[in-house]
Amino acid sequence: MRLRSRLNRLDKHLYASVAQARLPGFERVLPPLSRAADNALLWAGIAGGFALSGRRRLRRAATRGLLAVSLASPLVNLAGKQAFARKRPVADSLPMTRLLRMPLSASFPSGHSASAAAFATAVALEAPAVVAAPVALLAGAVCFSRVYTGVHYPGDVLAGVAIGVATGLLTRRIWPEAGEAGRARASATAPSFDLDPLGDGLAVMVSQEESEAARTLREAFPRAQFVPLESMDKAEGKALAVAGGDGTVNRGALAALEHGRPLLVVPAGTLNHFATELGIEDADEAVAAYRGGDLVAVDVGEVAGGVFVNNASVGIYPELVDRREARQKRVGKWPALLWALAEVLGRDAAPFDVVVDGVPYRAWLLFVGNCRYGSRGAAPGRRVRLEDGVLDIRLMTAARTLPRVRAFGSVVAGRLGLSRHYRQWQADMVRVETPSGEIRLARDGETLTAHGPLVFTKRPRSLHVFR
Repeated sequence: MRLRSRLNRLDKHLYASVAQARLPGFERVLPPLSRAADNALLWAGIAGGFALSGRRRLRRAATRGLLAVSLASPLVNLAGKQAFARKRPVADSLPMTRLLRMPLSASFPSGHSASAAAFATAVALEAPAVVAAPVALLAGAVCFSRVYTGVHYPGDVLAGVAIGVATGLLTRRIWPEAGEAGRARASATAPSFDLDPLGDGLAVMVSQEESEAARTLREAFPRAQFVPLESMDKAEGKALAVAGGDGTVNRGALAALEHGRPLLVVPAGTLNHFATELGIEDADEAVAAYRGGDLVAVDVGEVAGGVFVNNASVGIYPELVDRREARQKRVGKWPALLWALAEVLGRDAAPFDVVVDGVPYRAWLLFVGNCRYGSRGAAPGRRVRLEDGVLDIRLMTAARTLPRVRAFGSVVAGRLGLSRHYRQWQADMVRVETPSGEIRLARDGETLTAHGPLVFTKRPRSLHVFR
């Protein structure tokens, strides 16, 4: 009780010091800022801006931030305030310009401070420092405003901050960080040469010369050799770097395998599945991965004289890709995809005859994944491992009872109940042929016409990549 009494006196003394302070301009800024944080509206607005930014790290920061606030708020308001029931300060000594309407709830702990600290902590777990630092400063200003405007003692605010930081960190247990969420298991290895942090000995290929990723790589690696994408096979160097989407990474993987060099994957496309599963979210993280020097050995699949790092497919997906590519220069990639989907749904798509390992089928789609994918369905999400030595084979067969719309819905969603028409197994090789001998194939989103039979095989732990 004696310690509690001393802390209470210290708390009131600090509150009085803040009450006597006269900070020019703060009366105009802090009260409106404190009101803006009512009911976490300030943080919801910032989260909305992050969500609309189009950047994956900021979208994750928004989600994690709101999750943290949703944990902190009931903990403070339904548990903390009810347990302590501390009375609010008497704000008679404060200037009228600083006063807010005194809340009716208990004073300890501060809910505004808990929400502010929770949101700032969660954002710091996901966003780059240039974004996280201003959010932290804004959260600190909100916390200080609760004392400066007379509605909380400093102790209330400190307790709220502690709860907020704890709940922000707790979100890592509920929802993994980006690196943990996307990072698939792979076998660690070691570079066979000394890395130059400025890129000496690194050959770099980029799919778009004027992209942000290209600028980041040129600034980070001034000593690197930048090679046109079409000359990738002739690139010289101790290591290769390729910036683009999964199709571009596919070409880089083939060049790295042919020359026996490690590969740096730089996500710079519409879809970056392989980079995400390596735990690399942007060009800055790719630069850090290269300079860190950590290499892993991953599997690749092989078919029709080429490789695939994610998956290959036969059937309706290559048809969708072909139609999308024919229109994307006019309307953009995503509108072109929707346009292509509407076309094949309307009238053009038809199942095909295929023989898989000697068994004939009438099918919509054959999917062959490089390593096991986690979710069930014709369009699975992500892999847990990148070096398990198997192909993940998924076949969606056709029947009169399976309408076209349902079949395409399964390809898009990947989780519809099509158990009678869906088969899945793992193997280290699968043989595919069609009656005509001509097969339209997609490898990592890039299409080509091959002549069967096609044999899908594995090259276990053959590709060395930085991460």
